[in-house]
Amino acid sequence: MTRYLLRRAAGALAVLLVLSVVVYATFYIAPGDPARLACGPRCNPEQIAQVRAQLSLGDPVYVQYWHFLQGIVAGHDYSTGTALIHCDAPCFGLSYQNNQQVTGMLVERLPATASLAAGAMAVSLLLGTVTGLLSALRRGGVTERVLTWLTLAGTATPVFISGLALLMLFCAYLAWLPFPSYVPLTEDPEQWAWNMLLPWAALGLLESAKYARLTRSSLLETLAEDHIRTFRAYGVAERKLVTRHALRGAVAPVVSLSAADFGSMFGGAVLTEMMFGLPGIGALLVHATTTLDLPVVVAVVMVTGTAVVLANIVADVVYAAADRRVALR
Repeated sequence: MTRYLLRRAAGALAVLLVLSVVVYATFYIAPGDPARLACGPRCNPEQIAQVRAQLSLGDPVYVQYWHFLQGIVAGHDYSTGTALIHCDAPCFGLSYQNNQQVTGMLVERLPATASLAAGAMAVSLLLGTVTGLLSALRRGGVTERVLTWLTLAGTATPVFISGLALLMLFCAYLAWLPFPSYVPLTEDPEQWAWNMLLPWAALGLLESAKYARLTRSSLLETLAEDHIRTFRAYGVAERKLVTRHALRGAVAPVVSLSAADFGSMFGGAVLTEMMFGLPGIGALLVHATTTLDLPVVVAVVMVTGTAVVLANIVADVVYAAADRRVALR
């Protein structure tokens, strides 16, 4: 297992290095002038030249890329023309719009995105596994057909439709819940949970359909294996057979997929954050894209990519722990 973990860690570092090259080339080497974007539309040529010198854009490309990596790993010093600002690692530079450290902007918004991703993942896993389990155990009956149609409906419904329906039903019509307004967990845990219920449900309902289908197919495949038929022939009770023997093998791929999906939710929950007014990194990315704030865009892409890579490592470790044959390959 140790050798397997080392291989996965080395592969993750290689993937992150390639990601940094692609991101840097896309946003800083592609056609365009970062100095003009950083300076603003009203800058004259002298001011643009000064910004270009401050950003070291006159250096060779490989030197600029090395400074980019050095800032992420060890921090960097930035001159704003009036003061020298030290940015601690990981440092993604200063925002073109407000001259703030991008790292601080990300740290400020990460809790909202992490809250959304964790709660939505819990909802999707709970609904998906229960639905898939019932669908597999009631195979061929009315329950399976109804759950299958509900699963298909959940997959086909965009998050902005389900989110709007939840807002109208629980906030406007029934008035059971307040209109969501993000409250940090550290300030008021109860209000944090109440205000996050609808965003969790909107995103979790969309993702739960995938886990329902996966749980159903995995459980049916496990129930058809030889050792399960042997247990059944020896008279083992069906409930004990499912909960103690079949469910463990069926849940392993669900757990590994959920770990990978948790990482992708950091960048894929933009619509949910925008609809419910959550101050997360998805909303930050949308604003930075519209204002061409390259350091913020680069930082969000790198953080999201890192989250996906780390989540995939966790998924592989969980799957290897469930099936020792994977770790021996």
